[in-house]
Amino acid sequence: MRFSKRTGWNLAENDFALAVREVRAIGNELFDLTVSNPTACGFEYDSEALLAPLSNEMALLYEPDALGMVRGREAVAGYYRDAGAEIGVERICLTTSTSEAYSFLFRLLCDPGDEMLIARPSYPLFEFLAEMDDVSLVEYSLLYDPGSEQGWHVDLHALEEACTERTRAVVVVHPNNPTGNFASEMERVALQEFCARRGLALIVDEVFLDYAMEGVDARSFAVGECQALTFVLSGLSKVCGLPQMKVSWIVAAGPSELVRDAMARLEVIADTFLSMNAPMQFALPVWLAGRAMMQNQIRRRVRENLAVLDARLAGTQASRLAMQGGWAGVLRVPRHVAGKVFVEVALECGVVVQPGEFYGLPEGRVVVSLLTPTDVWSRGVDRLPVD
Repeated sequence: MRFSKRTGWNLAENDFALAVREVRAIGNELFDLTVSNPTACGFEYDSEALLAPLSNEMALLYEPDALGMVRGREAVAGYYRDAGAEIGVERICLTTSTSEAYSFLFRLLCDPGDEMLIARPSYPLFEFLAEMDDVSLVEYSLLYDPGSEQGWHVDLHALEEACTERTRAVVVVHPNNPTGNFASEMERVALQEFCARRGLALIVDEVFLDYAMEGVDARSFAVGECQALTFVLSGLSKVCGLPQMKVSWIVAAGPSELVRDAMARLEVIADTFLSMNAPMQFALPVWLAGRAMMQNQIRRRVRENLAVLDARLAGTQASRLAMQGGWAGVLRVPRHVAGKVFVEVALECGVVVQPGEFYGLPEGRVVVSLLTPTDVWSRGVDRLPVD
């Protein structure tokens, strides 16, 4: 049997995952500092309030709408209204996930072999999405400046150098995962100008937008005028801490003529799949309206875990890199401890942290999840081999 080349991935378990599984198999105590699924982190969910809107009898009537039911899109428009942006429902497309949203946009913007510019370091999922849609990813750098409050910034020269005749869009994660940096005002202007001048689209993933550190400018790219055709992505997975409720969205902004053309084409793509189901769309307004309960818990967890982490790292060989938002932390750690790489020694100490290489970070960096339950976090952080 011959399968497509686009699915010719190496499906073997990587060495790190194998090592973690082997430690678990022999029953050793492990403190996993990488858990990022909100539903597995001990947060309080109001099950009655969350599940009640799923029983709406109107959901038994099938009324397909390619871009999503108007009531659902109105709820998304309300979310952006709270952020200071007026978005018409005709510029909103509901999807089941941001992954699906990316796939829709890749199909909208690219022919096979066309290119997207994407930051490095960043989340590794993009590689799989691009391969499945026959799109090539070309990286531009995020540079780290330890002396700045922002920490990371876009290498705009590298962005210019990476652009070719086959480039169709620039992807920005705002704030980025796992580095936690928001695009600054200067970078926002530069990215819009660059895309407008080159005739490119700007795709902005804002799933962590609501989790900015205190005092950080966390403005959505949907706020204000956009020179370039801009697509803003988000969804319930992060906005409400509900990854099991599969609702995300695309918001289009920019020159009106381009937006109209893009939405007409996007509607055909969405109509081809009709992946949204009625119960989720009926429940969406209720879930978005109640997002504060979950967001407050997450923000509190992040603050508490950061305080424990910073106290533990003070005066050690390790340090935490600057972050402005999100719920991941990047640590600078010794590359080797007693002749072994850091993540291996941490595992021997009973602690799971992610190698930074998974995200395109250099050696001597590890990534942790600030959502980790506080009891696991404090005990695991105390065992980190950083002294």
